[in-house]
Amino acid sequence: MRTRATVTLATTCLLALAGCSSSSSDDDAKPSTPVTTASSQAAEPTTTAPAAGDAVELERVASTYTDLYFAGVGKSAYAFLSKRCRAKADPTMYAATVKQAAKDYGPDHPATDVHATVSGDMGRVSYKVKGLPKFDQTQQPWTWQGGAWKYDAC
Repeated sequence: MRTRATVTLATTCLLALAGCSSSSSDDDAKPSTPVTTASSQAAEPTTTAPAAGDAVELERVASTYTDLYFAGVGKSAYAFLSKRCRAKADPTMYAATVKQAAKDYGPDHPATDVHATVSGDMGRVSYKVKGLPKFDQTQQPWTWQGGAWKYDAC
């Protein structure tokens, strides 16, 4: 009964928080390479709302978050959460949920068929989770905060 409750809780949390990855702080969650658009000549980080062409960057971030989540890297995955989601998710509980997801499902569940759209500082991402169709996402909300995309489906 206890195992069933744990699996149910982990699955519920995973459904609520499934998304993508990062590191331990806002600075670590920023892309490792500057965000650019096809028309830009200089590679400068963006702190204002992203351009519509930045959907590719959002797709990369969402994929990274998913990788970290299923790998059980809770602290890094937590860094990808928006301020609003962080206010709702205790870091220790979130890390435990991510660790349980990795234990239950394993790390080999990358996001596939990732498609994002961007409008102002909001983005939507749809993708499949390899081997776990119950975690596939449609129009998952993301927000642009502090110069980086943040998971906002809390």
